[in-house]
Amino acid sequence: MPRKMLSFTRLAQQQPAKRPADERRGDFAEISRGFTPDGAGDQASRCEQCGIPFCSLHCPLGNNIPDWLMLTAADRLEEAYAVSSATNNMPEICGRICPQDRLCEGSCVLEQSRHGTVTIGAVEKYITDTAWEKGWVKPRTPAAERGQSVGIIGAGPGGLAAAEELRALGFAVDVYDRHDRMGGLLIYGIPGFKLEKHVVERRIDLLEQAGVRFHPNTDVGRTVSFDELRQRHDAVLIATGVYKARALSVPGAGLPGVEPALSYLIAANRVSLGDSVEEFDSGRLNAAGKDVVVIGGGDTAMDCLRTAIRQGANSVKCLYRRDRANMPGSQREVANAIDEGVEFVWLSAPEAVLDEGSERAKAVRALRMRLGVADASGRQAPQPIEGSQFTLPADLVISALGFEPENLPELFGCPDLALSRWGTLEVDPATMMTSLPGVFAAGDIVRGASLVVWAVKEGRDAAARIADHLSQTAVRQAS
Repeated sequence: MPRKMLSFTRLAQQQPAKRPADERRGDFAEISRGFTPDGAGDQASRCEQCGIPFCSLHCPLGNNIPDWLMLTAADRLEEAYAVSSATNNMPEICGRICPQDRLCEGSCVLEQSRHGTVTIGAVEKYITDTAWEKGWVKPRTPAAERGQSVGIIGAGPGGLAAAEELRALGFAVDVYDRHDRMGGLLIYGIPGFKLEKHVVERRIDLLEQAGVRFHPNTDVGRTVSFDELRQRHDAVLIATGVYKARALSVPGAGLPGVEPALSYLIAANRVSLGDSVEEFDSGRLNAAGKDVVVIGGGDTAMDCLRTAIRQGANSVKCLYRRDRANMPGSQREVANAIDEGVEFVWLSAPEAVLDEGSERAKAVRALRMRLGVADASGRQAPQPIEGSQFTLPADLVISALGFEPENLPELFGCPDLALSRWGTLEVDPATMMTSLPGVFAAGDIVRGASLVVWAVKEGRDAAARIADHLSQTAVRQAS
């Protein structure tokens, strides 16, 4: 039944129900039960239909959010999906893992006026899940082939978004990835309780149906040379993301039992996918029965904490040097972690990892902090409190301090590939081309570690720039 908009005056904000914490601690399934049709329509009808839609303005993709909310409220879901997917290559994924509280929902006028934001992410997820269920999601096949090919290095969100856009335009597209499955961090970095893997796999199947060719277990610089890929394709897009862990620089950081976040998450995701993982089976990357301390305050830290809970850790603590209000991760993820049994040790920084004579991690010595004046990021800078040391038991210490780019010129055997001073790839901002003709780059390898939605946005942008470049190349060759 069609609903009137601006229903926020009579309908309170309501998120989809979550599974009880006791239940969800025992598995890696998604924690939300999802909206019912009436629930999605009612919550969509709360939209104020602003003249200036701040939700759209603060979405990296510029999604037409008020339009698909109105269509959902009117029970016109197929049209809602068409509008949603017009600007987003994976709306059901963004609906699940985007930090909406920091983007669209955090900018909602209703949130600012204290009526409670429209539940944009949950409605987006409902729209696209319904579209898959009803068979409305179709592969985007080209009207005609262009006779030019593009090689994409990296099958994460940026590479997949670019592949879909380029294939729809008629280019032959080959995607190369060093892992045995496509999806990058969507498969191996994000736990199933936030993003079940069949959701990613069906997107990849859709791209295969459209004619995109995938090449797993292809490590550029080893399995195939970078020069060979350049000769094989008319253009190359580098969308590798950033995987190198930022180092924990305290005494004892090299002890057994201190692990980088991504290694831990990849092992956990592989086990969930049914793989045999030696480091997990040996207990090295398995939190079962251990006292776990995760160092960091971003979304990756939240993923590690909640994974450790599900693996049956004895205790799980998060050590973060600022307070809750100043942490970079999603506040919703913090709330979920607390519900599931994680203990947060705010305003505390690691001083050393201790082995207590065992030659492996047994404890973390930490220091209490206080917040001083704001630093360059705008957040108050943490300052140590002298004489405030304390110790936490820790059989497994997980460092979740962020990611840095790998040295791609060295890995690819291509010293002419220019880097920025941060180690990311340097590109022309107008063309997204690197220092090498016909080689483009997008996503975290250019921006630095960031959000999935930004990778999708930049993958789409790169596809448009590559199409322009190849069109001009074809014209020159024909003249």
